[in-house]
Amino acid sequence: MILIADSGSTKTSWRQIETEGIMGQADTIGFNPYYQNTDQIAQTLRENLLPQLNGFRPHEIYFYGAGCSAKEKKDIVAQALSQLFPGSDIHVHHDLEAAAHALCGHEAGIACILGTGSNSCLYDGEKIVENLPNLGFILGDEGSGGYMGKRIVQAYLNLELPQDLHQAFVDRYQTDRDEIIDNVYSKPYPNRYMAGFAKFLYDNRTHPFIYQMIYRCLADFFEKNIIRYPDYQNKETHFVGSIAFHFSDILRTVARQYNVRLGTILENPIAGLSQYHQQKITA
Repeated sequence: MILIADSGSTKTSWRQIETEGIMGQADTIGFNPYYQNTDQIAQTLRENLLPQLNGFRPHEIYFYGAGCSAKEKKDIVAQALSQLFPGSDIHVHHDLEAAAHALCGHEAGIACILGTGSNSCLYDGEKIVENLPNLGFILGDEGSGGYMGKRIVQAYLNLELPQDLHQAFVDRYQTDRDEIIDNVYSKPYPNRYMAGFAKFLYDNRTHPFIYQMIYRCLADFFEKNIIRYPDYQNKETHFVGSIAFHFSDILRTVARQYNVRLGTILENPIAGLSQYHQQKITA
């Protein structure tokens, strides 16, 4: 029996798998070892995951997560899982591997994540062969929900929004500079907080000012990521994540500008991951 998790910074999707197929599923908040320690992750899972599993005890756990590239970060998650599932064989992988498996399967291509955060990799059909530096929420994450949220909040605080948008923002969020600064610099999960403002961009995406902001954010991702891969024009580029999915129309427009061959766009990789591991069980 296998338990699979795909975890972004905002949400984690879980699947319980046996040889015969998927037995069940669960959802919890997302985990990122850059923002949470082992005890915090374990406590959240104990309270929110275990009740949904109904006594399911996996032999193996495959956890794909944001922030799980360095060994010490993988260990934070692995130790939390081992507290809940002693004796299980635990494998912690970066969320890019989940994206590559779900998007590309066994074909070569460029796999991209555009959700709360962002990332990309060059995949040869079996493994990731190149991953451009991901500088995270503060220094990077171009095109992500957090990145878009920062842009709209900056425009609001700097009084750069057209009057109609400024008033709409005020009416919707009832917030001010002090509250925003406190959430970003003093409270946990500033990436999630900022990504929450991306919904404002989605709801107002037909406004010329907002459309250009979205377009520029996505173009920043293409420039920092995709077009820096060798021979990118001759490779198919795939996307997974809420931002890629909900802004797919603008994403396609940006892709045409940069001569990028766009492939699959998924909101969540968990279905592809489940199929990937199901095939391994039955092979």
